[in-house]
Amino acid sequence: MQQVSLAQKVTESKMDGLKKDVEAKMDGLNNGLEPKMDCLKKGVEAKMNDVEAKMDGLKTGMEDLKIGMEDLKTYLKTDLTKFLQEMLTNGERVVKETHDENKRNANHDLIDSNVGLKTHHIPKIDMRKFDGKDPATWIL
Repeated sequence: MQQVSLAQKVTESKMDGLKKDVEAKMDGLNNGLEPKMDCLKKGVEAKMNDVEAKMDGLKTGMEDLKIGMEDLKTYLKTDLTKFLQEMLTNGERVVKETHDENKRNANHDLIDSNVGLKTHHIPKIDMRKFDGKDPATWIL
């Protein structure tokens, strides 16, 4: 048999006492932490449920926005087509009127330029023939 010294027995009993003391404190901490952990777990679950509900709301909002955008796209497409058709019709009218006006202006410019070039010709003047009566009105 082994002989255990008295100092060793005292040390072992202190160690056993410390071990029991630490185990008691650990049990106390575990007992105190479990309710806190349960409370935290419930809080996290509640927040997760809230986040999930908000995500569902966002999903619904996004679907509504998508439908609204499609409606706007259709509306704009229709109105833009009508507007462009109206502009094309008005544009053809304006181009035709502008072309006719430019053609008239070009004709006047041509006539004016020809008059300036032919300065050696005397332009014809329509005058009634002098019949000898009333010479004052014939001259004026």
